[in-house]
Amino acid sequence: MGEILIDFIVADGTSSLDAAETFVARCGGAPANAAVALARLEVPSAFCGIAGNDPFASRLRTALAGEHVDTSRLRQTGVKATTLAFAWKDLRGDGHFWLLRGADTLLTAGDVKNAGIRDLVALVVGSVSLAEQPSRSAIETAVAMAYESNVPVVFDVNLRPTLWARLADAVPVCATIAAQSFLVKLSLDDARGLFGTNTSPPDAIAHTLAFGPRAVVLTDGDRGCWFADRESESGFVPAFVVDAIEPTGAGDAFTAALIARLIESSWASPTRDDVRYAAAAGALATTRSGAWDGLPNRTQLDAFLRAHPN
Repeated sequence: MGEILIDFIVADGTSSLDAAETFVARCGGAPANAAVALARLEVPSAFCGIAGNDPFASRLRTALAGEHVDTSRLRQTGVKATTLAFAWKDLRGDGHFWLLRGADTLLTAGDVKNAGIRDLVALVVGSVSLAEQPSRSAIETAVAMAYESNVPVVFDVNLRPTLWARLADAVPVCATIAAQSFLVKLSLDDARGLFGTNTSPPDAIAHTLAFGPRAVVLTDGDRGCWFADRESESGFVPAFVVDAIEPTGAGDAFTAALIARLIESSWASPTRDDVRYAAAAGALATTRSGAWDGLPNRTQLDAFLRAHPN
């Protein structure tokens, strides 16, 4: 549940958006990416969000349906155009994003009250939709409904500091969502945006667990990921070495694969094997350009893990 958009990826090798002339358009938006990733892993999924009444929205709806994602909760509006995002790499190879906000922010509490939240196997949300109203209230309503109905909430933070009028406001908002979540997944960059630029992985885990979720997974790109729960399970999983092309969608592939494993375990705390499975999915997603292009199916993911035994 949350944003859906079109990614415009700089394709001419320029290292800044103002100099770019050639782009490749791809379907995107973290919650939509996660829905597609789940469907490819043979987990039934649906997307809930808002797009415009425009060709981009038609493309998104058709693409989701083609991936066997339920689109009955994707509403279109004439009030705003479909949200657009622009992605590029700087001279160091670090990825950057700039969002042109549109219809995705118009998700309302009324939309989610009619979305069948209480019947879900899990609810996946992120912080992009929390940065503005009315989508913030919509996500907060959905999470509260899920929590009250014992539907596991997965909060994939995906913090975008430039979207917040005051970044300090993100902390209490995210804390409220995390407190009602089974799992919070965040990157080290997310953690440093919330807790300070010198936050270490152990501190990030501790600060996030203090919000109240059952478990936390912290990712740090090609340096690996950490996991912990409120009892005794904790550990580190090194990253897989792959020929990475572009990171868009990797975090969403990770989240979806972890959810698939948690569903299979009836929502036990994530284990090292669960996190390693998720890390493999994230690694595979980086080997293609575009948020959906590299999302693995179950056969591809299983084959990759067989080729990379413990």
